[in-house]
Amino acid sequence: MTRILPEDGMTLTRDTVLQPGVYFLPNGISIDGDDVTLDGNGALLIGEGGQGRGVSMRQHSGITVRNLRLERYYHGIWASACANVRIEDCAITRTHELAAPDAFLDVWLDRSEAYGGAIFFAGVIDSTVTRNDLQHQQNGALLYGCNQIAVTRNNASYNSGYGMLLYESSSNTVDANIADFCSRIFSSDPASGKYHNGADAAGLVMMCNSSRNIVTGNLLRSGGDGVFLGGFHKDMILTPCNDNVFERNDGSDSPNIAFEATFSQRNMFRNNRADNCNYGFWLGWSSETTLEDNRIAANRIAGVAIEHGHHNTIAGNTFERNRAGVQLWANLDSQRSTGAFSAYFPECAQSHESMITRNTFSRHDNAIHCWSARGEATQRCHHFSVLDNEIVDNRVGVLFERVRQSQIMRNTIRDNVEAGVKMVGCADVTVDENAM
Repeated sequence: MTRILPEDGMTLTRDTVLQPGVYFLPNGISIDGDDVTLDGNGALLIGEGGQGRGVSMRQHSGITVRNLRLERYYHGIWASACANVRIEDCAITRTHELAAPDAFLDVWLDRSEAYGGAIFFAGVIDSTVTRNDLQHQQNGALLYGCNQIAVTRNNASYNSGYGMLLYESSSNTVDANIADFCSRIFSSDPASGKYHNGADAAGLVMMCNSSRNIVTGNLLRSGGDGVFLGGFHKDMILTPCNDNVFERNDGSDSPNIAFEATFSQRNMFRNNRADNCNYGFWLGWSSETTLEDNRIAANRIAGVAIEHGHHNTIAGNTFERNRAGVQLWANLDSQRSTGAFSAYFPECAQSHESMITRNTFSRHDNAIHCWSARGEATQRCHHFSVLDNEIVDNRVGVLFERVRQSQIMRNTIRDNVEAGVKMVGCADVTVDENAM
């Protein structure tokens, strides 16, 4: 096939191979046809000042873009209302970026206001993004309203926003990607010298009804968060991200949270690693969540923290050297945001019906700490089951405060310095058949 010299603003309607070289194309290239392959052949297309689109396509199917390098655009590759698109073996970098430390990111921006990034998909289905270099900018891959996209084996590290974003995007696969060191610094008052490390940047962000996604084998380390999943819009709109599976991912070494998943239901976390963060898992106002066979170690505040959750299962995990292993609590206060949340999630007004079973806990201040806040009219934490765990060499093994109708049974609880089981203001809690 004849190699062509790319021209600024050109439109492609058939298969094309570019002549290798460096080209200043502020207006980029558009693809206007189905079943078109653009082989960049190593060519570098350069935009101007982080504006415009490098390669764009709208309402087409069967498009492949490969072996292309792009930089200095607002979006490197932009696709809207397309199907069967393949983006592979491209290098896209230095797209538009908000300067730090002035901007705390807005994870609720919809597609019409989307931040810049390497790849932008809106309303794209049945497509693949694979083996691309998406490093060193604000965002790697941005998916809005997309279904059946396979995002695999990309490197989206060292970004100051999101390695990957799913927004209103369901039934996608995110597998074997690297999105390490996706974080940013923010200060609302630079004169104070106090900064926030993270600013809602993350290796993977999932927002606004992003459900039934499969997230496996990704490295999401040292980001603002590893995973940030949010199911409640800042405008007080229910937008749960439900039924997602996270397996064999590493979200360790965040200054904040390895895996955050809030206001959502039936998410599964299995065989992940969540070490050396403030929290391994923060799952506030979540329900029917399962944490199974994860490694959770050396987190500064807690391994697992669930505020106002219900019907959650924590099973078969290894907890070691966190300040607290598991924290479950209710803290309803009409003067705080928790009071507003309860109007939308009345089933979460209390924390209840959760299972902690077959885990190992060692070297914590409190291995398991469950409580209702002081001053509550009723005990809002109830029907917790702590069963068949090994709870050894902690300061306190199990601490219940103002908890009712629960059970602590068949656990091995030994060599805990202050107490194996400690209860304050509890009612109807069964402690039986434990090896102590």
